[in-house]
Amino acid sequence: MPAVEFRNVSKLFARHKGQMLLRTRLKNWLSAAGGDPPFYALRDVSFRIERGESVAVVGSNGAGKSTLLGLVAGLAEPDEGSVRVAGRVVPLLELGAGFHPDLTGAENVYVNAALQGLSRKRTRELFDEIVAFAGVGDFIHELLRTYSSGMIVRLAFAVAAHTDPDVLLIDEVLAVGDRDFQAKCFDRIRRLRAEGKTLLSVSHAPALVKSLCDRAIWLDHGRLILNGPVDEVLEAYCEGLEAFRARTPPAAAAEQAIQAPLGDPSLPRP
Repeated sequence: MPAVEFRNVSKLFARHKGQMLLRTRLKNWLSAAGGDPPFYALRDVSFRIERGESVAVVGSNGAGKSTLLGLVAGLAEPDEGSVRVAGRVVPLLELGAGFHPDLTGAENVYVNAALQGLSRKRTRELFDEIVAFAGVGDFIHELLRTYSSGMIVRLAFAVAAHTDPDVLLIDEVLAVGDRDFQAKCFDRIRRLRAEGKTLLSVSHAPALVKSLCDRAIWLDHGRLILNGPVDEVLEAYCEGLEAFRARTPPAAAAEQAIQAPLGDPSLPRP
């Protein structure tokens, strides 16, 4: 059984115009309810990721990359098709989003680890290692509201990276902390790869994609354009971007990108 399998998966989003209260946006997130005709964030997408593979998802803003990761993480269900995932999924998507400011760092470690499926006993065994990895020192016993945003992200990454995932999801979160901490993050991910874990990553950095992944999937406006060896897919994707830039005046492209909703099918395709 593959680690991840998409079969003819489509996902609809509602299209909202104008400004909207944050709580209203959250209510309508990953929902096709709410006014204007919906659009496809993903449309008829099919692929398999075998256990132990490292796969990158590339594409421009609005291509459907984060939607794809959200479906793998179980944050939503597809509107069409099926998504199958084997084993424990640990998403490194919105680091620190589940942490509570009125709990100490230590309390947040236990709560967040439990939410990711770790027993209290196992968390206790890993606690010192998690704190050392995050580099927060004695602040671990202080309220989270006293932490800097960087400290929160480091602690969140440290917890997630020690929860023994079968499938690890990464969405542009590796640019956290200073250079030394980034190096620790990369080393940890490489160790998980060496242990046979499955990695699914989103990144706009070709060098990072090549260093972590063997295969890549190119999405464009919700459709799968190419699925293959990482070098081949990145070359085709970059050529597509260059062709788009060459035929689109910069000012017009910027104005169109600002005015059109994310994933709008009216946007030019590379």
